[in-house]
Amino acid sequence: MLELNPLLPPGYSPVGPGRLATVVTCLEMKSRPRGRSPRSLPPPYEVSPFDQSDLTAYRTLFRKIGENWLWYSRLVMSDEKLLGILDDPLVEVFVLRDGDEDVGLLELDFREGGECELAFFGLAPNAIGKGLGRALMECAIAFAWAKPIGRMWVHTCTFDHPSALAFYIRSGFQPYEFQVEVQPDPRLTGHLPRGAAPHIPLIEGPESAA
Repeated sequence: MLELNPLLPPGYSPVGPGRLATVVTCLEMKSRPRGRSPRSLPPPYEVSPFDQSDLTAYRTLFRKIGENWLWYSRLVMSDEKLLGILDDPLVEVFVLRDGDEDVGLLELDFREGGECELAFFGLAPNAIGKGLGRALMECAIAFAWAKPIGRMWVHTCTFDHPSALAFYIRSGFQPYEFQVEVQPDPRLTGHLPRGAAPHIPLIEGPESAA
């Protein structure tokens, strides 16, 4: 018999104004897909290591890619905590560049022994729809499995690009768990513009409307 999670009862659970709830899908890959190698990027695109000490440049790219999908975790994080993550030798950050413009982010986290988390992966709006995501994912898989790991994993949520989940599955990841995340709406805390992600309703509490 299927056991229900006692922490989240069946049926509807109110989230409350000023907060967001999203369904998270966790996916994993337990071996490197055979017969794959990084695809060549058309010039002038290239994947390069990112200067992980430049928090301003990192957050600028993070916001550029994720604002419409309500990425905010690295925007609310203190400089000290963020630098502690990015400065860790077991965290590798790469950027997809279009000439002098940063248009893609790839962040791999090896801090859990024998594993690699695809922590962040995304393209700026002007880089979507050009086949660059597939090429960048092939780089991610190659970089990750070049290390002695037995598992690569990633999670995506219902606020991400509508094609994200299917894209990860096509790339070789398999779903293994659902989670529900509830957080303050970053558009109401000032970490993202109120006009960000207009496809997601903005539901204010009494204190926000005052």
